[in-house]
Parts: sequence; C-alpha cells; structure tokens
Amino acid sequence: MDHILLADDDTELGEMLTQYLGTEGFVADTAHDGETALAMARTGRYELVILDVMMPRLSGLDVLRELRQRSLVPVLMLTARGEDVDSIVGLELGADDYLAKPCNPRVLVARVRAILRRAAGGAPTTAPEVLTLGDVEMHTGTRRVRCRGEQIPLTSTEYSVLEVLLRSAGHVVSKAQLSEHALGRGLTPYDRSLDMHVSSLRRKLGPLPDRDERIKTIRGVGYQYALP
Repeated sequence: MDHILLADDDTELGEMLTQYLGTEGFVADTAHDGETALAMARTGRYELVILDVMMPRLSGLDVLRELRQRSLVPVLMLTARGEDVDSIVGLELGADDYLAKPCNPRVLVARVRAILRRAAGGAPTTAPEVLTLGDVEMHTGTRRVRCRGEQIPLTSTEYSVLEVLLRSAGHVVSKAQLSEHALGRGLTPYDRSLDMHVSSLRRKLGPLPDRDERIKTIRGVGYQYALP
C-alpha cells in the first residue's frame, strides 16, 4: 500500500480526504502546519506528498523549496482556485502537478495514481534500455538522466516529459499528446503544467553544445526536442 502525506491546515478536509484515500487503498498521514509537514516528508516514509499552499508556520511553497534540496519525492500541490501564480511557482520549485481547491476527491485520487505511475516508471513492458541523444543519456531501468557526463536530478514528471520528447526527437509532439503520455491525463484549457515542466528541463539540461535551444517551442502546436 502506498503511503501518502497529506499536509493541509483544514482539519475537516484532511479527515475527509484521508478517509477517502483509505477506501482507495492508500495509507495517509496528516500534517496541519508547514514545519510538521517538512519534518514528516523528510523521513522518506512516503511515496507521495500532497501539499496545500496556504499553511501556518511554513507555507506549502516553502516546504516544497526546502524539500527539493534533499528529496525528489513526488509532490502534488493544492492551490486556491484562481491562484495561478501559486500554481506556477509550485511547478517552478519542482512540484509534479497541482490541483485547485475545492477539488473532487475522485479527481485527486486520479492525479495521485497518475503521479505514482510516473514515479514507478509505468508498466515494465520492455527491458531497461539506455536512450542516448547527443550529450544526453537516459537510463530507463534506473530512471536516471545524465547530461554532459553529469547526473541531472529530475522529478518523476520531468523525467516522463523528457522521455516522450527524446523518443520523438526531431518530430513535433503536440501538447495534447505530451499531456496524455507524460502526465497521464488529457490537456485542459489554461493548464500551464507542461510549459513549466519544459521550462524546468531547459534550465536543468541547458542548451545543446552548439548553444542552440534543446527543446523548441512550436507555437500553437507543442514541443520538439532538437536533433544534435
């Protein structure tokens, strides 16, 4: 059973979501302030952390910022509806996905399952392999990525986005395709998740050796990983 940490200062909501997660086969612990959430998340006991942005003592964004210094545990951010800035900042800091509150518990569980599938690498239908393109190596067995000989720490979502782009290098991947294959869900209007994950990949991997852009934006369509 997957262990989940649910960090939210709304105790009533926390109890309701904990019970619902339990009926769906998860074991959920709760934290009601940022400092407690950070301490619990750092124990390494959890397969996924659900973080509300607005919490006392430490905000969810502060918790995520501190957590990402040591851990790549998958994180789903809960943001107030309409707070696009919080959503964007959370993704910039390394959140795997976000969901606006109030949220449907079934949608929350669907997002949780999608993130956990990405973190686990999906179904082991093929033998582990090494994808090599220019200065990038992706080891599908260990889900590790090296660029210019150095290991690059990626969240599970960043890894999934990069894998889809690498396997289609030289071809344009639409945002709809990328969302379906990398995020495990359909593309929704005004969703900035993919843009932020691609932005993070560009920052972590840097440009190509010839200084050209590694991941190109094809306006109105999607993205293309450039052939070296």
